[in-house]
Amino acid sequence: MTFQCETTDTDGAPIEVAPRQILRRQLERLRELGYEPKIGWESEFVLYSGDQPLVNRNSDYDLGFPPRLGDFIGHLEDALPDAGIEVEAFKAEGAPGQLEVTFPKSGVMEACDNFTVYKHAVKHLARRHGLTASFMAAPVTGVTSGLHLNLSLWQDEQPQFAMPSPRAQPTQTMGHSIGGLIAAVPHLMPLFAANTNAYKRYAVPHSFAPQSTSWGLDNRGCAIRVAGHGTSSRLEIRIAGADANPYLVAAASLAAIAQGLDEKLALPNPCLGDAYIDDTFAPLPRDLSEALKAFRYGHVARDLLGMQVVAHYGRAAQVEIDEQHREVTDVERRRLTLA
Repeated sequence: MTFQCETTDTDGAPIEVAPRQILRRQLERLRELGYEPKIGWESEFVLYSGDQPLVNRNSDYDLGFPPRLGDFIGHLEDALPDAGIEVEAFKAEGAPGQLEVTFPKSGVMEACDNFTVYKHAVKHLARRHGLTASFMAAPVTGVTSGLHLNLSLWQDEQPQFAMPSPRAQPTQTMGHSIGGLIAAVPHLMPLFAANTNAYKRYAVPHSFAPQSTSWGLDNRGCAIRVAGHGTSSRLEIRIAGADANPYLVAAASLAAIAQGLDEKLALPNPCLGDAYIDDTFAPLPRDLSEALKAFRYGHVARDLLGMQVVAHYGRAAQVEIDEQHREVTDVERRRLTLA
């Protein structure tokens, strides 16, 4: 049985390294600056039947589905509203067997709580259908699955990111938010990508997974995509892998945005073309070891999240790295057995 709950110390004090508490601290900081964030998730995963994708071709935007896939989607579509979770859309994605589920914007904690229920529902229903749902960031070589965060800021129920058209210049508030993300994200990557597999997602060019801390207007190759217009104007933060913890992704994003707003960080020039060949922006870390150095030994993560959080999640990342170093992989056996 699975529970959603608050974690506290023996004296009832909150555990400061617990994901919901980390997020709560960042929500408080942003509210002190006068802003209320709203978010919505886009979640990708791959369905397998045995060791093969349930669908063996690109089904992106298909109007009809094979019977087993259609049955699974129908079951999930019925189950989520019963759990009080509103869904915006279900669709097949570009990789064989890959699906995307998108959620409308809501309060931050509510969106994260609902996401954890949704993920349990997907895995449970997949097993009932004789399938496996993989939320790995890179389930096989060349395939990537992400967890995109759509985020907007509001003040007195008024949208602070609202642009008159999709190609308009970002508002000042949005500009400072983007500046904060670009400055801080390279130092917070273990919260967006917590294991060694997650960094293989960034190694695939033109996969719609970012490779640098770039931003652009409706540019899906960038880490930060400015999307929508009017009250739907938002930042789509495309950095996290599908298996990321939603509370930590939201907390890291809000911490970076709050810094940008507080320090009025400048908006860099956007990426106007192919984000995979634009070398204007700093590259994302190549692996978890590189990400951990910036997270653990730089001052940014400590300043934004506190030493307890950095120590705890730095240790978790080190465990992942040590385990990967110890394991002999299929790649090594395939490449070196006959050497």
